[in-house]
Amino acid sequence: MRTLRTAAGFVFGLAWRAAPGKLLAGVGLLLAGYLATPFAGYLLRDFTDAALAGAAATATAFAFGVAGLLVCELMLGHFAHLHYFEVGEQAGTVLDRRLLDLANGRPTLAHLDDPRFADTLALAAQDVAQTRPALEGLLHLGGLVLRAAVTVVLLATVDPWLALLPLAAVPPVLVTRHAARLVERARERTAASGRFTGHLLSLAADAGAVKEIRLFGAHGFLMARQAEQWSQATGTLWSAQWRAALLRGCGQLLFAFAYGGAILLVLRRAAAGTATVGEVVLVVTLAVQISVQVASAIGLHATVASAARTAERFAELAAAVPAPAAATVTAPRRLVRGIRLHGVTFGYPGSDRPTLRDVDLTIPAGATVALVGENGAGKSTLVKLLCGLYAPTAGRITVDGVDLARMPADAWHRRIAMLFQDFARLHFTVRDNVGVGELALRDDDAVLHAAVHQARATRAVEQAGGLDGLLGRGYADGTELSGGQWQSLGLARSLMRPRPLLLALDEPAAALDAHAENALFTRFAAAARRAGRGNGAITLFVSHRFSTVRAADLIVVLRDGTVAEVGTHDELMARPGLYHDLFHLQAKAYT
Repeated sequence: MRTLRTAAGFVFGLAWRAAPGKLLAGVGLLLAGYLATPFAGYLLRDFTDAALAGAAATATAFAFGVAGLLVCELMLGHFAHLHYFEVGEQAGTVLDRRLLDLANGRPTLAHLDDPRFADTLALAAQDVAQTRPALEGLLHLGGLVLRAAVTVVLLATVDPWLALLPLAAVPPVLVTRHAARLVERARERTAASGRFTGHLLSLAADAGAVKEIRLFGAHGFLMARQAEQWSQATGTLWSAQWRAALLRGCGQLLFAFAYGGAILLVLRRAAAGTATVGEVVLVVTLAVQISVQVASAIGLHATVASAARTAERFAELAAAVPAPAAATVTAPRRLVRGIRLHGVTFGYPGSDRPTLRDVDLTIPAGATVALVGENGAGKSTLVKLLCGLYAPTAGRITVDGVDLARMPADAWHRRIAMLFQDFARLHFTVRDNVGVGELALRDDDAVLHAAVHQARATRAVEQAGGLDGLLGRGYADGTELSGGQWQSLGLARSLMRPRPLLLALDEPAAALDAHAENALFTRFAAAARRAGRGNGAITLFVSHRFSTVRAADLIVVLRDGTVAEVGTHDELMARPGLYHDLFHLQAKAYT
């Protein structure tokens, strides 16, 4: 009962929010259609007795009544389907939105790095497609319960013992419930393998990855890995499905014995003259209906159990994404002192060692700061913490002395212009691709062109056919750009934000040659300094090219998640240290 309540509350709640009027209409039509069947059996009894008695007129009337009820059942079921089918599709859309809200419901991204959350999210995403079948299954189950109640009353009019026949359906339902649990546990055990096989298949269809796969001859290796994982997952699922099918078969066999006993009981009564032939027909008809109802209920139980598990998964996701704490301050309009990290430590979920440890750092307002360090030193993680995408595991980050945790996350995000190393390639028009950086200015061509010019993306825009030219071939025949051109458009997108307090660039020119990168940063540094003088904005960038880094006001050198050195280029070169060694190591490559 708890499973049924959970499933019904979840699915009908979605349907009510989606289209309450259509839901009520569909329920009314479906239940009316379900009532027609047992009453048709009741009239069939009277028809049989009238026909055997030679009452042709009465028999004909009952025959028309039976035909009318059967036609009514078909028509009502058809029109009910038109209503609940649409309601189910709309409820699926409501659930899609809820899933997106839960996936993005935290101000930080830490929950997305949790493997358990990722597995639950993947299973919930698969379950969304079952919203309409779940609604349909629950409606039909309700109709079956109503029909069973009426059937019990009609059977009791023949013999009170026959009213117990529906109770024989209890063991099959309980067995089926256990079978559904077996299958669900198998799905949960294979969730990670399912995500992995999906990743391998997406690599095979990804234009960027296919080039390397083809050249390295790794297609067969990846497909073999996919086949191995898929075989293991499907083996587990098939084993569970077979055991579940065997259990369901045993449950149905139990009901078959009860069904046979009911038929023998009424036949003995007919032979003794205490039951009419019409009552025999009625019992046989209703017993057949109960048999069909039990089989249908057993089939629908899996749907109901699946809907209940979906509800539990969404509850788990909601519990993992609690409501954010009430913010007590707003983001400043301009920076006066800057940003400071006080003993900041951070570790990703599931990791046994922190990525950053006891970081103490002051970033002055208006400064241009470069983050330097070897791969894995924690540079990108530090940028994400400053952007508010992750919260420190320990310590705190303050903006002009105010704890960043006390600010509304979206308010701080609106004051940040960001371009990550793994930037998004949005297959939209150029206008949308760049304009999404500040949607309020999406239709301002002058602002768009200024951002494009500053990011040196003019040629890419001209190649696409202007601001309204389509980019990418994800869903239409748009213009495909080079990696550097995509990156320049991503930079233009980040430059759309007016008067940001933090402009963060994580390897923003990785796809550009050294000359192009230097030209970009020279122009960008000048614009950043103007912004810094205006509202104290901080420009933070990560780069491995020291010809670019040396132009920064402040250079922060990270080593193994800690701050190893801080200073200007000249200060750091004046003393031996990691920066000094890395600079000379790179310089040798150019000599």
